[in-house]
Amino acid sequence: MTQNAPSPIPTLIPDSAPFTVEQRTWLNGFFAGLLSLDHGVNALSSAETAALMNEVMGAAGPATARGPLDDGDDGAAPWHDPAVPLPDRMQLAEKRPLRRRMMAAMGQQDCGQCGYNCEDYANAIALKNEERLNLCVPGGKETTRMLKTLYAEFGAIPATAKAPAPPAADAAPAPAAPTRNAPAEATFVSRTKLNKPGSQKETWHIDIDLAGSGIDYAVGDSFGVFPHNEPALVDAVVAALQAPADFPIAGRPLRAVLGDGVSLGVAPDMLFQLISYITGGERRQKAKALASGGDPDGDAATLDVLAALEKFPGIKPDPEAFIEALDPMQPRLYSISSSPKAAAGKVSLTIDSVRYTIGRRNRVGVASTWFADRIAPGAKIRAYVQKAEHFGLPADPTTPVIMIGPGTGIAPFRAFLQERMATKAPGRNWLFFGHQHRDHDFFYEDELSGLRSAGVLTRLSLAWSRDDRQKFYVQDRMREVGRDLWAWLAEGAHVYVCGAIAMGKDVESALVDVIAAHGARTIDQAVAFLGDLKKNHRYHTDVY
Repeated sequence: MTQNAPSPIPTLIPDSAPFTVEQRTWLNGFFAGLLSLDHGVNALSSAETAALMNEVMGAAGPATARGPLDDGDDGAAPWHDPAVPLPDRMQLAEKRPLRRRMMAAMGQQDCGQCGYNCEDYANAIALKNEERLNLCVPGGKETTRMLKTLYAEFGAIPATAKAPAPPAADAAPAPAAPTRNAPAEATFVSRTKLNKPGSQKETWHIDIDLAGSGIDYAVGDSFGVFPHNEPALVDAVVAALQAPADFPIAGRPLRAVLGDGVSLGVAPDMLFQLISYITGGERRQKAKALASGGDPDGDAATLDVLAALEKFPGIKPDPEAFIEALDPMQPRLYSISSSPKAAAGKVSLTIDSVRYTIGRRNRVGVASTWFADRIAPGAKIRAYVQKAEHFGLPADPTTPVIMIGPGTGIAPFRAFLQERMATKAPGRNWLFFGHQHRDHDFFYEDELSGLRSAGVLTRLSLAWSRDDRQKFYVQDRMREVGRDLWAWLAEGAHVYVCGAIAMGKDVESALVDVIAAHGARTIDQAVAFLGDLKKNHRYHTDVY
């Protein structure tokens, strides 16, 4: 039996659009996949393409002046969508004001780890109120390099500014409203593994006591913590430096500064600049190439701080210069998985441990393994709350809620359900959850069963990606129950999505399919409907 050849990707981006062939191919595939279009689609005009892209990405209409600079630009999508590769974002933002191009360089919209939302961070840099260009944790080196390139339009690039040093043990009490720059002390209580034996994952439920910290939060908020680097890694860096562990750095021993003051992750460009100053010959050329984004040996992506020192052994940099060349330790943010109405004075987190191997070295996530392995019950941690801008429950407690959160994406929805139960909110609640294996990775199974029995969790839809030969995800379950999902949407339900960026795009695609199939709409009309959900604040995302 002869099979039909697969149809080519439909042409959504016309040849006249201002993109390279590679960018146009990528964007065609991205929008075709997102909209689940079949073959036979004709090329769209530039105006139609722009309108379609704006609808998909949640544009809010014509540009109007917004922010501290009256340049008439409101920051509408899609140019700053983090699902779009940075080179394509920069090309989409090419004609926009400098502050908007800076915003396009950000690695994840409004995660808050830099202490700003992305728009405010970009505006602060553009107004020269913020000189630190290396604060974007998700964007990493890529974002820092792009911000430096853009900042050069002003003239000289500022010297790297450092974050405030950790407070001494006898410092004054934290202020009543702790912030990223003035965190409070909370107390680590316990960790409980959520995976059952046989799981390929390692996920922990973390409990933290907020007594005396002044920290207050609401469901939907994120919890920021300043972790400590792995002691074995710190010792290895000290050894590679061939410097005394107690060498004084701003009044603190070198080992202590390496422990909690600087990042030992991806080696920053400034470290390679420093290395190029103190070495010579071929090694200097390699260091200079790495400092400017080159990859002379094909290993640049694997070079953390220790690997960089090992690549240039025996250089013996001055410890103070070495510390100055590193990025400051940035806080890590986690979705809060508890409600203050259900657990007063405490906060819970749901965290995947990050562990991987590069070459002969085992590497770990800084904060995730700090919580999983190293911090002891009763220990103090520096913390604060990052308030959610648009990820809270509906003001009307009767509003139905649809929550989509596979893996650790369940965290804020555990908090939502606790809140709805504590407040006796009458609105219906539908949770989509998924992971690899039902028998090993069903987080909070007993709690969810109890919430269903109590009538709080109206409906629970599950998807296990590795239990059958064919992978099955939450977006597949959404399509399967599309008729009921559409009925909830038609009755005014709010939709919440938490998890990886790629999953968030797959969920959007599935919703478009559901709306088209069960709402008697064309694909274009379904896309517009989803756009309206966003504009009317009925579609909320926390993706990373």
